[in-house]
Amino acid sequence: MEACSGVGNEGLRAIGRCCLKLQAVSIKNCVHVGDQGISSLVCSASASLAKIRLQGLNITDASLAVIGYYGKAVTDLTLARLAAVGERGFWVMANAAGLQKLRCMSVTSCLGVTDLAITCIAKFCPGLKQLCLRKCGHVSDAGLKAFTESAKVMENLQLEECNRVTLVGVLACLINCSHKFRALSLVKCTGVKDVCSAPAQLPVCKSLRFLTIKDCPGFTDASLAVVGMICPQLEQVDLSGLGEVTDNGLLPLINSSEGSLVKVDLSGCKNITDVAVSSLVKAHGKSVKQISLEGCSKITDASLFCISENCTELAGLDLSNCMVSDSGVASLASAKHFKLRALSLFGCSKVTQVSVQFLGSMGKLEGLNLQYCNMIGNHNIASLEKQLWWCDILA
Repeated sequence: MEACSGVGNEGLRAIGRCCLKLQAVSIKNCVHVGDQGISSLVCSASASLAKIRLQGLNITDASLAVIGYYGKAVTDLTLARLAAVGERGFWVMANAAGLQKLRCMSVTSCLGVTDLAITCIAKFCPGLKQLCLRKCGHVSDAGLKAFTESAKVMENLQLEECNRVTLVGVLACLINCSHKFRALSLVKCTGVKDVCSAPAQLPVCKSLRFLTIKDCPGFTDASLAVVGMICPQLEQVDLSGLGEVTDNGLLPLINSSEGSLVKVDLSGCKNITDVAVSSLVKAHGKSVKQISLEGCSKITDASLFCISENCTELAGLDLSNCMVSDSGVASLASAKHFKLRALSLFGCSKVTQVSVQFLGSMGKLEGLNLQYCNMIGNHNIASLEKQLWWCDILA
């Protein structure tokens, strides 16, 4: 239910009475829904209700207390923009000890989410595997450290616009996390800033496979080098929007990697050059399947030559707004054992009509973006569409 102004507490009571096997409920921006309605619904469907999503409601700590006590079947809980819910609500919800089956939890813009709140959630929700916190400004390094120490089976942690969290907290998270911890995402966390120098000895988090550090403007080379040393088994890395990161930060991460990188997103890393990309594909060319270099304006044909020579499994390549030319496209087309299925040359101003013949020979392409490649021309696009009739071409 979303923005249903005619639905109130009595309606939810009726649903609870009549739908005793209700498995999932989503209630968003319903102005007349309050604690009585939520409490009645959750109590009535206690044995079956597995997924709960509450957003923009006028509910208080009382509703969370009921969820914590009666949510014995709940595996997935999403709470967003609950302005009247305080720290006590989250504390009571956790301490009620009814959320034993909770696996995934997402909280957005709830002022009640504090260090104490997430620590209690970790302690009393023993099966919690995934936590996503967005715009939770009261969570700090201390809370993050305490949470990861208590969350024994945590696999996936996502933080977005949690601006009190710093790199100290992130490193503590990696040091104290469970052996099952596989994914960490930091998005728009302005408190995550660079470090002056790395400690002489660093612990290792060999379980982490998926790392996202996106649009964190203070995160630059020194921090990236440290994270690379701590996490040597990464498979997927998303560093999009880190405009201050250079080869000096990326190269240590590549060189520290003991595993096989499969997906690398460097979109918006405008200071990355051919040197780093060449090192990346030489080290991981046999495993990497997707590379995004969108907006990396220092990337030239030299990177494409190296990609063509070393990447045997590459399926997706995004070169949007890069400084590549017809020579680079020719090298991609001539590569042996190439498996490229999706290619974006969006905004590549140096790619001309000469590339049409090369692109036409790439028989495995399923998706091709030539938008704003103004030197190709509509006539040549039409010709290419006939050659690659099975391919979805954007122009």
